[in-house]
Amino acid sequence: MKIRRLLVTAVIPMLCLAAHAQDCKKDFAPKRGDITLAATVGYNSYASISARPGNLTTYEAVAKSTDWTRKAMTVGFEAGWFVSDLWKLTLGGGLNFTNNPGHTGVDGTINVETDRDEDEGIDSNVGEIPSYRAVADAQTFSYNVFAGIDRYFKTGVANLLWYGGARVGMAYCQNQQKYDEDTSMGKSVAETWNLRGALTVGVDYFVLRGLYVGAQIDPFCYTYNMTTYKPQEGLTNLEADSHNFSLLAAPTLKIGFKF
Repeated sequence: MKIRRLLVTAVIPMLCLAAHAQDCKKDFAPKRGDITLAATVGYNSYASISARPGNLTTYEAVAKSTDWTRKAMTVGFEAGWFVSDLWKLTLGGGLNFTNNPGHTGVDGTINVETDRDEDEGIDSNVGEIPSYRAVADAQTFSYNVFAGIDRYFKTGVANLLWYGGARVGMAYCQNQQKYDEDTSMGKSVAETWNLRGALTVGVDYFVLRGLYVGAQIDPFCYTYNMTTYKPQEGLTNLEADSHNFSLLAAPTLKIGFKF
C-alpha cells in the first residue's frame, strides 16, 4: 500500500508537467479577428472636481493635478480587436453620474444679550440653538475614454509577445451645486477636462487559448488640463490650465480573455 501511494504521488506531478509541456508547444497567439477583454489595475486617469458655492468675496482657480504619481490605483477595462495577426486596436473608458437631492436648512436662535452676558461673566452661548445649513442640490457627471493601436512582435518564447503602440484619451468631469438658503448666490458650476497622449510598450503572455496576462508602461506621456469655476450665476468663468510631461509613466497590469 505504501509503495502504491509513493507511485501515485510521483506519477501525478510528472503527468501534470508533461501536460503543461505539451500545452506550451501549442500556439495560443492571437489571430486576425480575435477580440480581447481585460481587467486592468494601474494609473487612475479619471477626472474629478467640486464646485465652490458662490457666497465668498474672493475666488481662485488651480488646475487639477494630472501627475500620475499622485493618483491612486484603480481597476478599469480594456477591449481590443486584432485587425491582423500583429496589429490590434484598443478601446476603454467608463462613465459616472451622481445626483444628490438638496434639503432646506433650519435656522437656529441667537442670544441677543451677548454684551450684557459677557459683562456679567455668563456664558454667552447659553440659550443659543445652532443653525443647520441647507444640503446642496448637486449633480456630478464624469467620463473617461481612450483609444489606441498596438503592433505586436513575436519573441523566442512561445505565446509571449511584446508590443509597442500609442494611446490618446480624454477625461471630463462637471459638478453643479445649489443651496436653498438666503446667502446662496445661485448655482455654482465647476468643470475639468484632460487630453492625454502617450507612447506605450508592453508584453502579453497567452496562458491558454482564451486567457492571457500582461503588463505595460508609457515611456512618454503628455497631458493637458483645463479647470473652470463659475462660483455664481452671472459671473464669468475663472480658469486655470496645466501641461504635464511624464517619462516611464502609468505602469499597468492586466488579465484578460481572448475570444
